[in-house]
Amino acid sequence: MLTDKQQGVLRGMVSGVIATLLALTISIVAHEPAFESAPGYPAALVHALTWDVLIVVCLLVNIGLLARHRFFTPDDIDGGGLTGGTPQAQILQSTLQNTLEQTVLAVSVHALWAVAMPHAWQAAVPAAAILFFVGRVLFWRGYARGAPARALGFALTFYPSVVMVFLIVGRLLLGLVW
Repeated sequence: MLTDKQQGVLRGMVSGVIATLLALTISIVAHEPAFESAPGYPAALVHALTWDVLIVVCLLVNIGLLARHRFFTPDDIDGGGLTGGTPQAQILQSTLQNTLEQTVLAVSVHALWAVAMPHAWQAAVPAAAILFFVGRVLFWRGYARGAPARALGFALTFYPSVVMVFLIVGRLLLGLVW
């Protein structure tokens, strides 16, 4: 039997997976012109990196929030390496660490997607970048309230990368077989 917290996390994660699958599928099938790249792998890579500005903005904001907090909080101004940190600094540091990890994963996956997947599928990158942005906002807002409150935000940043990696690997494996 799952605890209430586990059930809350599961609801958030399942919701995130469903939103991810819908957003990626719709972006690939609908061919929204604003989400499409020009033909060719260099153009697809430029397209992916351009949309990834949304992801970089999330990292920048998170760094800025922690820096601002440290500047205005005497107990935290020396940084986490020299102090134990106030509870707020610990929360901001934790969200920054997770955002950094998710940023590295997402930008890497989007670059791989740009060079490994067909042109018609490139609209998935903007969809994933938008999900990341929305997910980070939800993650930050929910973090201090515990795992169930941040689960959907985490899922919206993590699962697009997971789904895209599986599709890339699947395409590569099919290429070996065919």
